[in-house]
Amino acid sequence: MKIALAQLNYHIGNFEANTQKITKHIQLAKDKGADLVVFAELAICGYPPRDFLEFDEFILLCENAVQEIAKHCNGIACIVGLPIKNEVLQGKDLFNAAYFIEDGAVKGVIRKALLPTYDVFDEYRYFEPATEFGCIDFKGKKIALTICEDLWNINDNPLYVSNPMDELIKEKPDLMINIAASPFSYTHDDERIKVLSDNAKKYHLPVFYVNQVGAQTEIIFDGGSLVFDADGAMKAEMKYFEEDLQVFDLEEVEHVRNKYPQAERLTDIEQIHDALILGIKDYFRKSGFSKAVLGLSGGIDSAVVCALACRALGPENVMAVLMPSKFSSDHSVQDALDLVNNIGCMHEIIPIKDVAEAFDQILAPAFKGLPFNLTEENIQARIRGIINMAMSNKFGYILLNTSNKSECAVGYGTLYGDMCGAIGVIGDVYKMQVFELARYINKEREIIPLNTIVKPPSAELRPDQKDSDSLPEYEILDQILYQHIEKKQGSKAIIAQGFDAALVQRILKMVNIAEFKRYQTPPILRVSPKAFGMGRRMPIVGKYMA
Repeated sequence: MKIALAQLNYHIGNFEANTQKITKHIQLAKDKGADLVVFAELAICGYPPRDFLEFDEFILLCENAVQEIAKHCNGIACIVGLPIKNEVLQGKDLFNAAYFIEDGAVKGVIRKALLPTYDVFDEYRYFEPATEFGCIDFKGKKIALTICEDLWNINDNPLYVSNPMDELIKEKPDLMINIAASPFSYTHDDERIKVLSDNAKKYHLPVFYVNQVGAQTEIIFDGGSLVFDADGAMKAEMKYFEEDLQVFDLEEVEHVRNKYPQAERLTDIEQIHDALILGIKDYFRKSGFSKAVLGLSGGIDSAVVCALACRALGPENVMAVLMPSKFSSDHSVQDALDLVNNIGCMHEIIPIKDVAEAFDQILAPAFKGLPFNLTEENIQARIRGIINMAMSNKFGYILLNTSNKSECAVGYGTLYGDMCGAIGVIGDVYKMQVFELARYINKEREIIPLNTIVKPPSAELRPDQKDSDSLPEYEILDQILYQHIEKKQGSKAIIAQGFDAALVQRILKMVNIAEFKRYQTPPILRVSPKAFGMGRRMPIVGKYMA
């Protein structure tokens, strides 16, 4: 049996495009001699469809798409994921399911049992877990087909009635196929490989695993589809961050070693870089936009975002707006201009000195006798936000937010100022990782000016301002934030690691107080195991301090 894994980039709710893509790859797989082609979890509608699933018409369109796809399954079978109606009048209305299609008709239906409800997942909101399991018979082989989480062996949740593979193995299958929508984080590829390898060894069966690729707003899918033999040895690792289709001979997977080339392993920063470019590209392409605008300050964050946007969209589609104030240093303006010249994007210089002074005059009677403070600093940031949004409105640009994760965490940003934007590009990237990204972007030639990388970070909203005036050094801050956010550690556990107690308590208090700001930020491209947004849900007015 020859099995094709089709690792594709779907568009949520775009049934026409998804169907065309699937049928095209059915034919490609057939041309390559495949007997069976496998598509990803909820491939028909795209993942995650969220509350689209509550519309009956949406489910009907999924079924209509399947009928069209089935017409192309002659001389080749396919497996494809979609939501289907629960015909039993108990539980949720839908199942997360997969169809096995052969000879132009649906010959088998598999339903997902283990419905994830953690981090970015909320499947139990929509789907009923399966309680009955059976293998698929095809060309003299028994296929144990599972859907994503069903092969992660999470069986300690009371919602999970049974572990699918423990039931399917009773039918003595010849192989396992798992279709997935497994989101990217820079730690997840190694975890995914270990889980699938362990399952291959546990059940002593070859595993064929297909993942989606592409970004759906903030969630990025990295692909990296995998094949393992029954001993848990990896036989193939498909491309990351790209569509891919490969055909594997089951006999060779079982008996021939080192048959297929494996993808080159990427470092964390390489993965983050590639993921962010894909995230930007798909956000624009799937939203129907092509041009971006951002404020370019001469600092490291906006420089990195500008460079990534130019790689994703092309420099001719990126507008950098330089908005110097009376506090902006000459070198910051020059650094921003050097970046523009290095990268070739469009740019405008719009000084804000006169606008800020006009605000000072307007507010002088109300602020009489009060010193310059954070208020005036924030006014400058909001002036820049207004200018960026004006450029967006006038020319149809989409505004990119340039705040990093360290700043998002402690509230070091101005609502309706530097926190505005349609998509947060590096809001899940800590400050020290931003520096790593800059060096990686410069690996072949200097794109981001060296001075931008080496100078002390500053918002330049008052004379001689530095980030370190308000924040701990980023080297320490990022370590504490990582322990608290990604590792979910409270103050006592972090202090026990050797960090200063007063500093830890101060930082965690800043994180909690800033929650109201994060509720009003744009969606953030997710690249870590725990990103702000839908994957981290905290109350704004909660009293508990970890």
